[in-house]
Parts: sequence; structure tokens; C-alpha cells
Amino acid sequence: MKRADMGAQWKVKHKEAAANAKGRTFGKLSKEIMIAARAGADPDMNSRLRLVVEQAKKASMPRETLERAIKKGAGLLGESVNFERLTYEGFAPHRVPVIVECLTDNINRTVSEIRVLFRKGQLGAAGSVSWDFLYQGMIEAVPAAADADPELAAIEAGAQDFESAEERATLFLTESTDMDAVCKALPE
Repeated sequence: MKRADMGAQWKVKHKEAAANAKGRTFGKLSKEIMIAARAGADPDMNSRLRLVVEQAKKASMPRETLERAIKKGAGLLGESVNFERLTYEGFAPHRVPVIVECLTDNINRTVSEIRVLFRKGQLGAAGSVSWDFLYQGMIEAVPAAADADPELAAIEAGAQDFESAEERATLFLTESTDMDAVCKALPE
């Protein structure tokens, strides 16, 4: 009888790990949705919210959770949301430049945690590594029809560059502000 029960703990452990990972993903997406919903609760009018909602749907976030996060971020539930977006710059081992963008409801806690992660002396000042990075948008698209020319449509909409990816997909590089316009210009 004991022999049959020995494997059950591992089954439960793997299920719990999967559920915890999904919960962390949903939590991060909920915060992003709340921040984006500050600019408006309608995804058709708020391009940033539309992008985050698409990510949440790809992650199989329940519709109720999605709607609750939008309402909470827009202030329709009466609860105030005070998440702040912070950016830290520093150096990883071997002087590798790193930019950390985080979303927090408690700035003091986040600052202390970031300092611990970077260790003393490796947390840089603003601008110490950002000069070495380009802040760009990347869109991956697969044309629905074989004769479609998504490259031409994307470049006309503001894409800066494109390159072929796996399985007929194309990667488009844009300015971060032009991502929504390029997405809309791509043929379905």
C-alpha cells in the first residue's frame, strides 16, 4: 500500500509548481493591465491596454480576472491603485550592462531589493548604461496569404527594419511609439 502512494507527492509538487507559475504570470499581467488602464478602460482607444490584454489572452488569463484588473486600474471599483514604474541601471558580473524596469506599489521595498540584487557598487546612476541600449518595439507576424507583402505595409506604417524569422514569420523593428500603427498596418 505504501508503494502506490510514493509517487503521489511528486505529482502534487509538479501541479503546484505549474499553478504557482501561472499565478505569478497572471499577477504581473494584472499589474500591467492596471497601469495601462489608467489612460482609459477601452482597449480600442488605449493601444497600450490593447497590447497587454492580448498578452493576457495568450497566457489564458480568465476573463473575470482581466475585466477586474481593467476596472481596478481605471478606478471604477473605488479602490486606488498606486503602482509606479521604476528603471534601474547597473552592471552584472564581468561589467555586463543591465537595465531593470520594474512595477511596484512600494518604492522603498523595491529599492532595497534591487540594491541587494546588484550588490554594492554595481548599481549605476541614471544614464550610466542606457546610452548602450536602443528602446525599440519588435513585432512578429506571419502573413495569412502566401502572396501578401507585409514588409511593404509595415515600412509604410513606420517600421525601421525587418528580418525573416522561423516558419514564414517576419520580425519588424519599430520605434516603441510606432508599434500600434505598424501592428494595425500589417495585413491580417
